[in-house]
Amino acid sequence: MDSRSINLRGIAGSAGNIMQGIGGFVFGNENATSNEDSYVERYLDRISNGARSDDRRAAMTELQSLVAESRQAQMAFGAIGFPVLLHVLREDREDVELIRGTLETLVSALTPIETSHGAKNEVQPAPMNSDLLSRESENISLLLSLLSEDDFYVRYYTLQLLTALITNSPKRLQEAILSIPRGITVLMDMLMDREVIRNEALLLLTYLTREAEDIQKIVVFEGAFEKIFSIIKEEGGSDGGVVVQDCLELLKNLIRNNTSNQILLRETIGYDPLVSILKLRRGSAYNFTQQKTVNLLYALETVELLLISGVATEPGKDNNRQANQTAFVQKKILDHLLLLGVESPWAPVAVRCMALRCIGDLVERNPNNLNSLASKQVGEGPQVEPALNAIFRIVLRASLVQEFLAADYVFKCFCEKNLEGQALLASTVTTILPLTPVESAMESANLPFGSLLLQALVSFESNGDSEKTCCRAASVLSHILKDNLHCKEKLLKIEIDSLAPSFGPAREPLLHQIVKYLVLISSKINKESNQSQTLPKENSVYLLPLLLQLLVTWLADCPTAVACLLGAPAHLTYLLELVSHQNIGVHAQGLTAVILGECVIYNRSSENRKDQFAIADAISQKIGLTSYFMRLDELAKSFRSLPTTSSLHSKPLKRTNTASMIEEPQDEIESQDKDSRGESENDNPVILKIFDEGFAGFVRKLEMGIREGVMDIFSHTRSKVAVLPAELEQKNGEADGDYVKRLREFVEKQCNEMQDLLARNATLAEEMVNIGGSHTLPDSSNKANSGRERVQSESLRQDLLEATRRIESLKAQNSKLEAEADNFKSLALKVESDLKSLSDAYNSLEQVNVQLEAEVKSLKNPDLERIKEEAREEAQKESEGELSDLLVCLGQEQSKVERLSARLAELGEDIDNLLEGIGDDAALQDGDEDNDE
Repeated sequence: MDSRSINLRGIAGSAGNIMQGIGGFVFGNENATSNEDSYVERYLDRISNGARSDDRRAAMTELQSLVAESRQAQMAFGAIGFPVLLHVLREDREDVELIRGTLETLVSALTPIETSHGAKNEVQPAPMNSDLLSRESENISLLLSLLSEDDFYVRYYTLQLLTALITNSPKRLQEAILSIPRGITVLMDMLMDREVIRNEALLLLTYLTREAEDIQKIVVFEGAFEKIFSIIKEEGGSDGGVVVQDCLELLKNLIRNNTSNQILLRETIGYDPLVSILKLRRGSAYNFTQQKTVNLLYALETVELLLISGVATEPGKDNNRQANQTAFVQKKILDHLLLLGVESPWAPVAVRCMALRCIGDLVERNPNNLNSLASKQVGEGPQVEPALNAIFRIVLRASLVQEFLAADYVFKCFCEKNLEGQALLASTVTTILPLTPVESAMESANLPFGSLLLQALVSFESNGDSEKTCCRAASVLSHILKDNLHCKEKLLKIEIDSLAPSFGPAREPLLHQIVKYLVLISSKINKESNQSQTLPKENSVYLLPLLLQLLVTWLADCPTAVACLLGAPAHLTYLLELVSHQNIGVHAQGLTAVILGECVIYNRSSENRKDQFAIADAISQKIGLTSYFMRLDELAKSFRSLPTTSSLHSKPLKRTNTASMIEEPQDEIESQDKDSRGESENDNPVILKIFDEGFAGFVRKLEMGIREGVMDIFSHTRSKVAVLPAELEQKNGEADGDYVKRLREFVEKQCNEMQDLLARNATLAEEMVNIGGSHTLPDSSNKANSGRERVQSESLRQDLLEATRRIESLKAQNSKLEAEADNFKSLALKVESDLKSLSDAYNSLEQVNVQLEAEVKSLKNPDLERIKEEAREEAQKESEGELSDLLVCLGQEQSKVERLSARLAELGEDIDNLLEGIGDDAALQDGDEDNDE
């Protein structure tokens, strides 16, 4: 027992103060842990120093039960227990039952114990124990070595222990396993073990591969893709259990933002196994169990990860995304996605939404895939209709706002940088048919897309459903018009029946109709707010921004649209009033201010009451430049508080949030949501989706142009042509000299007045713009500056800007030259280093050559006589030495013979007779040997 004995007294003594301090701090009573400490120490002593194996096993069982039930025991075990149990794992491998108990005890020590009365800031012993166990990489290596044991439970508890470690200390365990040779390989081998072992290994690998690129590469190199899809197939694909979910989560970890792994998957296994998970039979209603829904969501999210752009700095990410898009379409995934997202109304809403988002990602900026979607038909028999029409119906009639956003995302991706697709959709928008209820229009599958769009836009009534339908259709129309001047001008020619024909023409442009919808919705919101003295409900928060987003997109870089909007004088008056409405929200106010700014910078009218000078004057008089620019700043501030595009996609699916996603209510979400009283506008899901990074950047550029345009207008005169007044004509009888003198005085006076006027306008515009940016009032001393100084300052400022631009250009050229010089310098240093190395090698060769030449020269002219003499002398010395040795030996033998002869004489032997024939025998023997040879 000496080999496994451990002195617990020293450990317990050193840990006593630790336990008293920690236990007192955590549990509030120093005596509360005394019993647990003593029990844990007693059991560990029996395990370490017990004489009988049965007693040691029993002590291990009791220790495991105590640690599994008591947090105090976990804390005490963490202080003194690990050395003992690790010693057992090293030295008692032959006792399988004891090894099982040891591993089970370690698992219990690392498993948190939930208590209802614990304090929130209470220290948890399980994470602390995990930290203690994972500090030494030798401990992890020891645990991995246990996976090669034959006993099933030893491997099972070892995997559970490693999973507990990775849960509490992921970074440390990842680093430890990477430092162990073949550590990942051992874990990958567990995937081929029995089912229970395989499932535990799968869960462990899922934790290990999170945000660990090195581990991901090794796992993929060990054949993870083949093993994952093999397990999924064995478990039954989407109809399988939680094991399929774990496999797909591991797959997501391996391909998330990892271009190399995505390429390897595409070029080796391919996407057939993944697409097969999404295959459904038509009419398979009510066959969506909770686990199948989760499996489908995981598979769809995996597809989404392969279709969205990767890390921004990763080279070739866009080419990889396009390759993935092409590969998926070749595998007919578009048909399966349409079946899930469009043709399966009985499917869970989360699955439908995810499938629609995947359709959008599949076609975005991919001409071939865009054409495929545009030509797709959905439905069966007489109910067949174009896929885009069916998706547009989802936009209009979806009861859940998430489904509307997912369908709207398809049109956003379809129209992104797709001028032909936008023109295709816009070409179907023609003169409106006789008005019919929206429901009857949706029943007819033969209506073209444009007719459905117009029906939704003009069927506006004073109820929530028609308002929602109109605004959702406006969102789709904004995608069609984005960055497409041809579509904008085409739709400006569309005329529809007026809402109030008695007050104007019977037919009016579609753009005018949109403005009237703004009036109706804003009036309703203002009425609701005045009645309840609170903010409007959430379903009213996003209606105005949707319509305003359409107007902002339509007017951008389109003077014809601006002229059409200002064709009705009441529109400008309404927009000026809408900016000052406090009940419509920050986004609506800011977008209205942007529309007014577009009416200034994109205005090409020459009429006095409609030109850009008139619009700028109206903004200054009705709103005030200070308030106007504050609206733009508030909008920009709200954009900065919105999440980025990378977080706009659905939250990554994990076991913790899967249940909440698939259990969404199927009722109208707007009617269920509470009023947005006291809540931020940015919390609205539609606002979060509409104002993405692309639209926010577009509005920021517009804002900069609006500020510069307004400042430029207030810095110049309205007309470039000067009309000479009548008093400048020469009077009758006036001398030419007096006339010239009077003209000079008049011109000087007018020049002074003009300079003062220009200076005041420039000062006003600049101060108002600065006020918009800083929200502070201008200093009175700035107003006191003279007009001439302001104009001179403006001129100097322009010169300074020009000089600054030139300096920046020179700096850029200088930086380029410095970079080239550095490159040449580094190249010269490299060449110099190479030359030095060659020179050293040449010198070394020269020295060797000189040495060899000397040796050759010495060999060519030897002193032969001297060498012979030396050799002769050396041979003579060796011969003399050998001769002297031989003489000594002969003398010794002679003395022996003489003594022997004397002895034989004493014995009376005849020496001569004895010696007779001895020499002959020797000679005869030599002769025989010669003959044998």
